[in-house]
Amino acid sequence: MECRRCGACCIALSISTLNKPAGARCPYLSPENLCSLWGKPERPDVCSAFRPDPLFCGSSFEEALEIMAALERETGSGA
Repeated sequence: MECRRCGACCIALSISTLNKPAGARCPYLSPENLCSLWGKPERPDVCSAFRPDPLFCGSSFEEALEIMAALERETGSGA
């Protein structure tokens, strides 16, 4: 699956290296939902390692938010 660049993972998931809780917009996410750290060495490893997959991303931004938020709740890693 090719990344839609919707930003759902940058909102729904917690990113501990950035002290970003689940459900909050990443401070590096642009108004267009694009990562301003994309391709830069300061981009967190966890972000670079995340690969889009229909299992997590669903078929839309809204579905991706729903799926990833549920995963955060189930794993106890969400805020």
